[in-house]
Amino acid sequence: MDSTNVYKQVQDHYGSLARAEKPSYSGAIAQAFGYTEEELNSIPRDANLGLGCGNPLAIASLQEASFIDSQLIQTWTNGAGFDVFLVAKKVGPKGRAIGVDMNKDMLARAHDNHAKSGGAENVSFVEGQITSIPIEDGIADCIISNCVTNLVPEAEKPAVFTEMARLLKPGGRVAISDILARKPFPTELRESVAAYVGCVAGCGPKEDYERLLAENGFRAYEGKQENEDVANCCSSLAIGAASEMVRETPCCSEKVTNCCSKTSSQASISEHAGSISTPEVAEVSCCSELRSKTHSGVAASWSFADIDINEWAGSFKIFAVKIGNS
Repeated sequence: MDSTNVYKQVQDHYGSLARAEKPSYSGAIAQAFGYTEEELNSIPRDANLGLGCGNPLAIASLQEASFIDSQLIQTWTNGAGFDVFLVAKKVGPKGRAIGVDMNKDMLARAHDNHAKSGGAENVSFVEGQITSIPIEDGIADCIISNCVTNLVPEAEKPAVFTEMARLLKPGGRVAISDILARKPFPTELRESVAAYVGCVAGCGPKEDYERLLAENGFRAYEGKQENEDVANCCSSLAIGAASEMVRETPCCSEKVTNCCSKTSSQASISEHAGSISTPEVAEVSCCSELRSKTHSGVAASWSFADIDINEWAGSFKIFAVKIGNS
């Protein structure tokens, strides 16, 4: 599919989701990916549309900002402010959370949710494609993205990583959840519009992700594991040695869901946690039933009765740090 058609299909699909009722299963999806019930109850009800493919906040190592150390966090998400509102609460009134989306309907819903929740001053939203965001250079401490890069046309994906590097301060970090390919797709899957807007057909292999991060000056930390139980349960989320960061971790059991939700505090990632290495991508799989529901019935229109989507693609966690001024 050419880029113009991709953007049209993505705009149409996510615009319709923004205008629809909040799906009844969105809370179950969020909790399966590690968000807590307390977090879900702390933000506007209509902000969670069940469109994420993970919980990037669990590895972002966000802290409440102070007068001296303010934090500006950009959130790239195909949602109605879900992660943005959670980020704003974590960084506090002295931090800032900026949501970025290209879809006018999603932005309208996000603004409506913001107003209904009291209009916190540290929250704002910007319209723009993540390949060219109308924000000045070097202002962000962290960029969080949840299931968005896979929707960018293949030829334009490198620009996403260039934008990350441009917007981040030196030492700034990215915390990303995305769908990546495990192996080359069959033609019928790669060319399916429904599979594309469902965040599958447009995804690339993790090797491309790691290469593009490295080419734009990013490295990953080999952080120490703060809690052995968390490391054993969610080794890919705990961010241990590089060899442990690509282990598959199912997220549909209560034990693993409860464990993964603790990684933000018990398996923290910081510049003091370890040495710098090349970027690594950690995989977190989820049961096919929940993933098929993630995009509000799109999976039902796929005519791939003999294809197990989990065989071809999976949810991944990416954490990397910008090194130097480039």
